Amino acid sequence: MSRAIDGQKRKEHRKKILKLAKGFRGRRGTNYKAAKDAVVKSLRHSYVGRRDKKGDMRSIWITRINAAVREEGMSYSRFIDGLSKAGILINRKALSNMAIEDPAAFKAVVASAKKALEA
Repeated sequence: MSRAIDGQKRKEHRKKILKLAKGFRGRRGTNYKAAKDAVVKSLRHSYVGRRDKKGDMRSIWITRINAAVREEGMSYSRFIDGLSKAGILINRKALSNMAIEDPAAFKAVVASAKKALEA
């Protein structure tokens, strides 16, 4: 029996790869062989990027908290230490949002952290 080289499965697979490579520059977007390598690499980068994004967001939250706490005359590290001594368990995302959206509540949290550090 002869080998099928232009079957439906093969065409569908090539079509899927070329669809994923849509928008790539030059041969990488039109030539199957080049597109296949480019798509594999781009999917790998996007997987890693989704994990890196979580760390990037955390550093943004920390920067925002630091800026808000410095207005109250404290450093970020002293603030976090004060929170742990006061027994306040609020994550950095919530603290960052609080500093932006509800400055009065954030000042109250800073005051309780200062009080815990003094004690």
